[in-house]
Amino acid sequence: MRDLGLSVGYDVWVAANDHGRAYGEGRLGDGCLSILPAELAVQPGSDAVRLIDVLWLEAGGSSVVAAFEVEHSTTIYSGIVRMLDLAYGSPSDAVQRLFLVAPDGREEQVREQLRRPAFHRVGELHVRYIAYGDLERDREAMARFGSGVKAIDAIARRLD
Repeated sequence: MRDLGLSVGYDVWVAANDHGRAYGEGRLGDGCLSILPAELAVQPGSDAVRLIDVLWLEAGGSSVVAAFEVEHSTTIYSGIVRMLDLAYGSPSDAVQRLFLVAPDGREEQVREQLRRPAFHRVGELHVRYIAYGDLERDREAMARFGSGVKAIDAIARRLD
């Protein structure tokens, strides 16, 4: 998600706790924002927002075009809570798209979590699901030919 965001022209934020993590020949935070834009850093819930796996932001701006929680080994609900903090702590137009990225077989688990009473307002946010397999299959073409977030929308499934 980091590399794809950079390739389609966005500023990219990688979770604060992952910034220094080894990745390839460098670090996950290489080429990404080192601090959150001020508007995001001071909003309610900003400590949780800093831990969202990947944010795509308008180049040079503070508007979040897309937020991605990659749920490989962590609980699904923790990523949902972080995205709720982002969405409900930001001005109404500051967050455009929210995605949960998970292994192909976890879609039903994601749907079950979203049906919990604690998450009843999540449907308003139109959170989408991206399966690893779909992303893996199409990532290279999206990076090469994609423009903005349109290609991600094409492979994402609505969860509401």
